[in-house]
Amino acid sequence: MILINIGDELLIGQVVNTNAAFVGRQFSAAGFELTEVITIGDSGDAIRAALEEAFRKTDTVIMTGGLGPTKDDITKKVVCDLFRRELVMDEGVLKHVTEIFAARGMSLTDTNREQALVPAGCTVLPNMLGTAPGLWLEEEGKVLVMLPGVPFEMERLLNEEVLPRLKKRDTQHHAIIYKVLQCTNITESGLSDLLEPYEQQLPSEFKLAYLPVPGIIRLRLTAQGDDKERLAIQLDEQFAKLKEAVGTYAFTDEDLPMEAVVGQLLVRVNGKVATAESCTGGRIANLITSVPGSSRYFEGAMVSYSNEVKRDLLNVREDNLKRRGAVSEEVVSDMALNTMGLFDVDYAVATSGIAGPDGGTEQKPVGTVWIAVATPVRLTTHEFHFGSRTGRAQIVERAAHAALNMLRIEIEKDLK
Repeated sequence: MILINIGDELLIGQVVNTNAAFVGRQFSAAGFELTEVITIGDSGDAIRAALEEAFRKTDTVIMTGGLGPTKDDITKKVVCDLFRRELVMDEGVLKHVTEIFAARGMSLTDTNREQALVPAGCTVLPNMLGTAPGLWLEEEGKVLVMLPGVPFEMERLLNEEVLPRLKKRDTQHHAIIYKVLQCTNITESGLSDLLEPYEQQLPSEFKLAYLPVPGIIRLRLTAQGDDKERLAIQLDEQFAKLKEAVGTYAFTDEDLPMEAVVGQLLVRVNGKVATAESCTGGRIANLITSVPGSSRYFEGAMVSYSNEVKRDLLNVREDNLKRRGAVSEEVVSDMALNTMGLFDVDYAVATSGIAGPDGGTEQKPVGTVWIAVATPVRLTTHEFHFGSRTGRAQIVERAAHAALNMLRIEIEKDLK
């Protein structure tokens, strides 16, 4: 199956193509293999060429975008030209569009009425969340599915209309299942070298993918086959071998971000946390609070960017600031310990570093970050060197994830 996403906004980066990621996830979970994703602009020639090329490779094509009421939404016209069909008025769609506009107290214009025009002979997939219907067109064993580009409209139509029809049409599709193991404190190349013997023994129906983000590597082990039950047993066996091979570099076998893993641990120990951030500028707090329910364990944050704030609000010792500098073990230790008292929490995380591009020295180059995690009975510190070539944003992101991982390790100690 091939997915075609339409929209100039996707090509120029004005809008992130979340539709492709969603379709890929849903197809994989349903046992359908998406072999290619094509992104094109709002051009009739581009749409026609993409369709012709796609149908030379596959019998099923999914398209998103280009179904709206504006002049650049030309998907239906191009499809009618390609498949030699006419646009006809669908009374059911027209009634739906009319009701939507009436509920909003608006008059239906001729342009809005065109939303109800559909290629003759196609099946209308009702869009209860918008005015542009989904469309299912079959001809000579080939299927073209046209979906609106608005993500929440497309997502509902895909799950409730398209996937059930595809499953009913193709009862022999392969099962595709996967598991995710997440790792940290190791480079992608280092992890690849570590797992080389493991990958050499993998059966042909298994594939291991490396999915890195700053500070974290997601390992996705995927299996494909006809017998889903047998495949699931084999996947469990191979996943257990993978976890053994990765060892302590793995921090979770769930497909969850680090901040969610930390949140689950904090709930288990009934603990609360606060952060004191300098170079990360509140990024750790942002990650923690991005998790629903984080108010159960997150108390607050102090972005102590200047030395004056570190000294006056966090009570960092003046002697440490002058003799050791803001980017030092002594300063982050003061920050973490004093944050525990300031917020009355069980855990405190502190960061201070040089994110660049300026400010580095020979002794403390750009990318140097000190991180401290304090508990009622322990203080853990570590100096990281994230390098200067990755850029400021990457250094901040790596430091935030490293801090969360240090916090995770300390909480796990309290669970033993």
